[in-house]
Amino acid sequence: MCTLLLTLVLLSLRSGLAQSSTQEAYIIQYFERRIHQLEERLITCEQNSLRLDQKINDVSAEVRSRLAGLGMHRTEMATWVESVAMRVERVERDVEYLESKIPNQPHVEVQEALIEQQIAEAQKQKVKFTIGTDCSTVLTSVKSLKIVKKADDIYGSWLKDPTKGSSKIYVFTGNKNDTLLEFQSLKGVAEERATQVNKIQLPFPWQGTGHTVYDGFVYYHKADTTNQILKVHLRNRTVNDSTLLPGAGRLPVYALTTHTFLDLAVDELGLWVIYADPESRNAESAFMICGTLYVVYNSRHGGRSSVECLYDIHDAVRSLESPMLFFPKRYTSHYSLHYHPKDKLLYGWDDGYQTIYKLDLKSL
Repeated sequence: MCTLLLTLVLLSLRSGLAQSSTQEAYIIQYFERRIHQLEERLITCEQNSLRLDQKINDVSAEVRSRLAGLGMHRTEMATWVESVAMRVERVERDVEYLESKIPNQPHVEVQEALIEQQIAEAQKQKVKFTIGTDCSTVLTSVKSLKIVKKADDIYGSWLKDPTKGSSKIYVFTGNKNDTLLEFQSLKGVAEERATQVNKIQLPFPWQGTGHTVYDGFVYYHKADTTNQILKVHLRNRTVNDSTLLPGAGRLPVYALTTHTFLDLAVDELGLWVIYADPESRNAESAFMICGTLYVVYNSRHGGRSSVECLYDIHDAVRSLESPMLFFPKRYTSHYSLHYHPKDKLLYGWDDGYQTIYKLDLKSL
């Protein structure tokens, strides 16, 4: 009986151990499979990471290559733009008129009192003076130039005394000063010897470069005033007369000569005052010939000056009918231009160069 019980116990123990071993084997196999799956996933993740790194490196290399190419293109573009700018600047010097519209014409005001005085003096001297009949010439070309001297200031004005028989030259240096220089001849200007210069100190300083000398007097815009013109006797240096021009002097006469608000001019008919309202675009100076106003234009950076607009008080010459006239090829800027009626010459202050232009005129 005891032996039978012991045998049953042993069988039961063996059966329990067998079942326990089978469960452990399943668990071990399960963990082994999971570990193998994790290893495969890790390998896949590592491979994906390597591929991603490679793509990043490829993209980075491509970006660096394209950036280098863009740098080269930027340099080439900058060089091309600079070249185009230089070409445009050269073209602008000869065809500035293509980039601007027809400007507004400046107003020209004749001083009636001065005209009456001129008529009275002409009658005393038995000189016939009839506006509109005795003067009928028109400018056809600006032929040549002569540079007399280089002044110390880029701003200024100079002219020959229009009085009959006079060879005196007057020089106004700067756009605000009170001392002008009187030379006995053009040769004296070139040599500028101390013994040949007469310094004339005016009672009040001038403003701008629009002064002139006429019949023994100097006419100029008084500095720090809007539109006051003084008439000063050259010999005794006193103010002989003064006038205000209502509505004038609010804007520069010429857009490229911003310090000149009133410009005085002399021609065959007498003394004129030029002022602008509104401002004339790209105008640099002007001059009068036989009652016709010739406006000179340029570019803001300096170029070849040209006459593109004119205004004739007689309506004998029309701006649209007159061809554009170029100055001799010199790429600078005029800060003043003064016409000499007898010699038919134009005295220009060309960036400090005292220049004389020979004019071609024809009768209408």
